[in-house]
Amino acid sequence: MSQEPVSTVPLPGAWRAVVTFAVAAIVSYTDRLILNLLVDPIRADLGISDTQVSLLQGAAFAVLYACAGLPLGRIADRWPRRNVIIAGILIWSGATIACGLASDFPTLFGARILVGIGEAALAPAAISMIADLFPPSRRGFAIGVFLTGMVVGGGAAISIGGALLSVIQQGAVESWPLVGTLAPWRSVMVLVGLAGVPVAVAVMTLHEPARSKGEALPSMLDSLRRLGRDARVLAPIYGAAALISIGDYGFLGWIPSLLSRRYGWTPMETGAAIGVLLMATGAAGALLGGALADRLQKTYGVTGRLRLAFGMALLALASVPLLLLDSSVAAIIATATWSLASTSAGAIAITALQDLVPNELRGLGTSLVAFGNTIVGLGLGPTLVALATERVYGDPRSLHLAIATAVVPAAIVACFLLRDARRTLLRTA
Repeated sequence: MSQEPVSTVPLPGAWRAVVTFAVAAIVSYTDRLILNLLVDPIRADLGISDTQVSLLQGAAFAVLYACAGLPLGRIADRWPRRNVIIAGILIWSGATIACGLASDFPTLFGARILVGIGEAALAPAAISMIADLFPPSRRGFAIGVFLTGMVVGGGAAISIGGALLSVIQQGAVESWPLVGTLAPWRSVMVLVGLAGVPVAVAVMTLHEPARSKGEALPSMLDSLRRLGRDARVLAPIYGAAALISIGDYGFLGWIPSLLSRRYGWTPMETGAAIGVLLMATGAAGALLGGALADRLQKTYGVTGRLRLAFGMALLALASVPLLLLDSSVAAIIATATWSLASTSAGAIAITALQDLVPNELRGLGTSLVAFGNTIVGLGLGPTLVALATERVYGDPRSLHLAIATAVVPAAIVACFLLRDARRTLLRTA
């Protein structure tokens, strides 16, 4: 397990780095999700099908994002992390611009792959730097602030992107070079891509903190073997995070359809309510979870963090039965509670891993969270709900039952895994 000197004071410039990384996360998620807002004009312009659009939204991004994260996490453990982040920002920003200039589906698909590769560099390197900039007793809230940028970015892709598309359609950029000659959806992609350039410049001004010295690990295999020494504690945490993400992608991904199919909500009503709700509860969960985890860490150490993560996972689990009350109000309360609790549990788990994983492996250790969440959560969550709807209940309006069927077992196992990790750590401490 990681052993660090006791300190209570962040390094100079620590909070400036956290805010900069949070802004980078907002830009990252905006570039990642902006395509969802532009589906119809892209289909009309390029003449592509819904299936091809789904590949752009999912496989083109998610698979490469998950797989590229592992070597990029390893690179963040060996190279200056600031430079890794700068390179990632420039790659995903340039790729987003390329999406706006793409003339056909293969070009757009390739550009989306590069967006995924570039964005996979951010979290492992940024969280590793934050862990070195802050002492363990202050680390949870700082990581929570960074993760808030991801939550806000998801909503910003819709709100900022929608506003930008509207003003462009009204002719606001007609006189601009290059951008003014493009179709509105293309102008949006180019402009949000260009927004990454000043963020990369801001990262250049940050100080790279010194790493605590650890054993030299020349290869990825050696690094994974080193993590394997602590697998009895680490594996349950990684497993719990991945299983909770099944609920994030399955529950939160299908709740708009549930409100529409079962309660007759319009897309405008659903988008306005759910978008704001998820941003508010997600940000609150990340910040609250990080702050509470820091308080418990001062008294109980890492076991205190894991105890709180277990409690938040239980709260997320307890929210799902509200869907069975057959009420739109109950569904909204369930959504808000799940978002708050699952985001909090995720932030706490990531912070606990920074305490447990050796300093020289924090980049790889963090990338394993993204790998598991993407492969398990995104790979299984939405599909399990769809299969339960079609094959088990046979009724499109039974989404509330399908969500519960898919999410509850995963959340129960996640709770057991977090409890097991804490008990193992107590026995081996």
